[in-house]
Amino acid sequence: MKIFITGSSGFIGYHLSKKLLDNGHTIHGFDSMNNYYDVRLKKARYKILRKYKNFTFTKGNLENQKSINKSIVKFKPKILIHLAAQAGVRYSIDNPRLYLESNITGTYNVIESAKKVNVKHLLIASSSSVYGANKNLPFKEVDKTETQLSIYAATKKSTESIAHSYSNIWKIPITMLRFFTVYGPWGRPDMALFRFTKGIINKKKIDIYNKGKMYRDFTYIDDVVDGISALINKAPSLNQFGKIKNDSLSPVGPFRILNIGNTKKVYLLDFINTIENELGIKAIKNFMPMQKGDVKMTVSNTALLKKITNYNPKTNYKIGIKKFLKWYLEYYS
Repeated sequence: MKIFITGSSGFIGYHLSKKLLDNGHTIHGFDSMNNYYDVRLKKARYKILRKYKNFTFTKGNLENQKSINKSIVKFKPKILIHLAAQAGVRYSIDNPRLYLESNITGTYNVIESAKKVNVKHLLIASSSSVYGANKNLPFKEVDKTETQLSIYAATKKSTESIAHSYSNIWKIPITMLRFFTVYGPWGRPDMALFRFTKGIINKKKIDIYNKGKMYRDFTYIDDVVDGISALINKAPSLNQFGKIKNDSLSPVGPFRILNIGNTKKVYLLDFINTIENELGIKAIKNFMPMQKGDVKMTVSNTALLKKITNYNPKTNYKIGIKKFLKWYLEYYS
């Protein structure tokens, strides 16, 4: 199958591309290779992917409509998976325009191009951060999401609305994927596990927000990739009554929103303690107040995803941390 993946040199995009390439699919990757974090990490991921004969690549920006449109139209994918975005809740506080341009304008450009080539299924990365100040736990796709706490979250919510309207008007089968704190080998340096590991190894202070009184639904990268892969051939479709099959949201078009998480909340200090134990080094903790735009707790309900794909996350966070540390120590040796 011909599959187009934006953000193919990114964390999730790399792992997904590699799995699909191993399964014999033909992949065209698209990535800006920007310097939001260490470009060498992105280049190292790309170097692995380009060894596959069934992989091709375009370097370009999502905001450049001609570039993304030309790549998609030329490749004519059956499946389009849009993972590229300007990530990071904290970075969005100081650089909001980047998020508006990359996440909203960029996603609009991708959807427009998907419409032109009549894709069978368009999957778009959203985020658990859209739940914002929602206090109903675990988070369900049917919960109201009107209280985003960061610019990043607001742009992700905006893309969900744009995608739904396009699905309604043009009958494009679209699945929005709300990821919950993805971690693992080849992860982003700005994320908690990477920052904590680097700080502990170098015996530097690690910033811990809200004095560590936080919970996260840490989801291992392999579980996320398995969830996405299982959805590729399961595009949303409307039944004879105009309601979407296998979905409780009942949107207007062939559109759905799905959580991809581990479904278990982990106390942040327990997470850090596991890193300390694995490394045999005590962290120098710098307890901080709550960060602007952040939330105290996330935990997912993935019953809908399981109903559609039999999704069953397998990786306990302690095992996931051990696998990450093995990669980290080898990569930075």
